[in-house]
Formats: sequence, C-alpha cells, structure tokens
Amino acid sequence: MINTTGLTKTYEGGPEAVANLTMSVAPGEIVGFLGPNGAGKTTAMRMLTTLLKPTSGSAVVAGHDLLGDPREVRRRIGYVSQSGGVDPAVPLGEELEVQAMLYGLSRARASARAAEVLALLDLTGLETRPGGALSGGQRRRVDIAFALTHRPVLLFLDEPTTGLDPRSRAALWDHVRRLRAEQGVTVFLTTHYLDEADALCDRLLIMDRGRIVAEGAPAALKTGGRTLDEVFLDLTGRPLGQEAGA
Repeated sequence: MINTTGLTKTYEGGPEAVANLTMSVAPGEIVGFLGPNGAGKTTAMRMLTTLLKPTSGSAVVAGHDLLGDPREVRRRIGYVSQSGGVDPAVPLGEELEVQAMLYGLSRARASARAAEVLALLDLTGLETRPGGALSGGQRRRVDIAFALTHRPVLLFLDEPTTGLDPRSRAALWDHVRRLRAEQGVTVFLTTHYLDEADALCDRLLIMDRGRIVAEGAPAALKTGGRTLDEVFLDLTGRPLGQEAGA
C-alpha cells in the first residue's frame, strides 16, 4: 500500500527534515509512526499525501506513483491533519455532503454517503448540529468522516487523539479497528502516545532526526520485558516528545 525508496526532504538553508526514508506498509496494516517533536514524522506524512514535494527519492502510494500521478494518489487516500477541519458554524450533515460532492458525487449520492459515514463513526443524529457544538471526541470523528467520504483504501491520521480524554481516545481506537476490519482500510498514523501505539498498531516505525531508527511489532520492540518508553529511550537517548538538546 505504501512503498518508499530514499524519500528525502531538505529545506533551503536547513538540515534534512526527512533523510532517505525507505519503508513499506502492506494492505490492511495499521502502522504507527513514532518519534520526538521535530523527528520528521509530519513532514514524511505530508510528502506521502502529496502536500509536500520531496527533494529526492520515490514512492508508490495506494498503487500510484507519488510524483508521476499525484491526482490518482489523492483519489485513493484520506488524510486527517493534526488541526482538523471542522467548521464551527456549519451543520455536520451539510458539511459532509459538500465534502462528498467535491469528489464528484451527485447531491443524492452525497447525502447517502454522508449518512453512511455518520453511521460508521456513531455520529447519526448529529446531522443538524454545527461543528462548534460538538465535543472534542465527536469533532475528531467528524474529521475522519470527512476523510472517508470518497471511500479511500488508505487513511493517514496525524496524531488523531491529541487532546482527547482517555474514554474518547479508547473509543476512537475502536473506530480505527473497525475501519480496518469492516472496510478493509489500511491505516498509517503518527502518535505521541505509546499506549496507543502498543494497543492499536500491528507494526511501529520509530523516527529520529529524519531517519527511521527502529521498526517492528510492538511486542518485538519490547523484548526483555521493557516498556515502549524504555525502548524509545534506548534508541534515541531521550524520552519520547523531548526535543533534541533539551
């Protein structure tokens, strides 16, 4: 579902934000991308979702060349950013219909698809409620609903549960698992929560200073009875979330 070779992003006058990223994600996997702030996770995700042009390297995403066919990549992926995109003044059902029509659905089909994704994410009954009247957990599910309106095969989630309470986080994990189990969606997510990575992901990629420094199943990375916190400290020399030089 994702295959990258030497994917690199260098900003003018600065260091490599992402250096020689070579990785793969198989169809149906839930893969977690971990690392401290500034490690390059969001930059990598923005490249993989066609929002940022790589300096060098190549990638095939959802069956299409990232640089040669970005339009087809966008047709097959969904992306939920850290900040989200819910309009506080627009009713939820209306906003979802508009999102679906932007992907070429007729109004009737857009209305039907909006109802489907609302049901999928346990949001039925909130169609007339504006985004500003939703709870934090509901807004995050709406963000995911936006990303699912065109039936993507691959979903990118950038820190999907940041700021949510433990109950809302656990509920969102269940929704992500259902997307994979019932819809066959492959999920690639970044997170700072190690319990989230441990509970939700089939495989983890740990990034530091723009490079992948370790990868594997959560259980394999915790060999010897260590926690993921200890594994990460061993690999990078500082706790997850602590900046370089802090």
